[in-house]
Formats: sequence, C-alpha cells, structure tokens
Amino acid sequence: MIIIPLAYLGSLEWWQRALEPDAIIDVGEHFVKQSCRSRCEIATAAGRMSLTANVVKGSSIHKQAVRDIRLDYSKRWQHQHSVAIRSAYKSSPYYDYYADLLVPFFEQPHEFLYDFSRGLTDVVRKIGGVEQELRFSERYIVAGPEDVDLRGHNFLGAREGAVPYWQVFSERLPFESNCSAIDLLFNEKSLIIK
Repeated sequence: MIIIPLAYLGSLEWWQRALEPDAIIDVGEHFVKQSCRSRCEIATAAGRMSLTANVVKGSSIHKQAVRDIRLDYSKRWQHQHSVAIRSAYKSSPYYDYYADLLVPFFEQPHEFLYDFSRGLTDVVRKIGGVEQELRFSERYIVAGPEDVDLRGHNFLGAREGAVPYWQVFSERLPFESNCSAIDLLFNEKSLIIK
C-alpha cells in the first residue's frame, strides 16, 4: 500500500502517486503546516506562486487529524486564490471549459479543509477523465513494513527531469515542473503528460 497525505489542488507528483492502484489518502494523520495539505503551487506570469488555504490556528493544530482541521475565513484567501488562478490561466486553452467547475469552491465556505480539498480533488479527477475513484482512510493508518509511507514526503516544489509541456507563459518563462494538476488540465486537458 502507498500512503499519501491529503492535498489541496495536488501537484502532478501527488497525482501520480494517488492514481496508483494501491494508494490511499490518510486523512487521520496529524496536520502538518506548510505542506501540500493546505498549499498548492501554480505557474504565473511572475513565475511559481504558492497558494495557502488558511486554517484555524491553535497550539494543538499539529495534534489534530487532517479531517478535523477547520478553515479560517477571517481573511479573503478564497477570493485571492480565485483571482490568482484566473490571472494565471485565463488565456490557457481549457480554462473557459473548466473554470465553472472549480469557481464554486472559492465562492462558498467549507467548514473543514478535508471537505474543501476532497471536493476539489473529485472535480480535478473528473475533468482529467480519470474514472478511478481515489481511496481515503477513515482513521490514521499504521504503516506496515511492506507499505510505502509518503506522508512525510514534500510534494511541493519543482522536480528535475520532469517532462515539459506547454504552459501559458512558456514563450517567456522557463518550464515550471510539478505545479498543481490544474496547470496541466488548463493547458493540456489531461492529468497525463503526453
């Protein structure tokens, strides 16, 4: 079994692992700040940009299960993310086709990070034409000796050796590898690099 963390608009590397037949997304694990659980990266006119879903902070946040983490709406982060995504991808070939499926997630509040991220994950999976349902745990998974535990792996950041594809700003900026899957979907209409 491959154990991976929940991801907010997961990177291409995260999706490669999530789509493996024996992968499971652990939502019972403890929340880790500054990770793919609440962050994603997109390719913009200024280069790579990190977007962070604000969560309710507290001294025990690192002891809470990911499924119990609440979103914080004291700042307008949803609006900022929606504007950033639109600015980065509005001239991409498939933005107009799929934006309406993603926009509702940035217009309505979700109480929990899990509900927000899982809903986005389901939309990305459907847009990408992936029929395979992703598996989510009900509680914390204790990794066995045969398991590949990637909960501590950093799924964010560029990767060397990644297969490049056309991006909105390809004519003037270098290729940004391992961005959120929406980068590939808006540019290539697929979750698979050709």
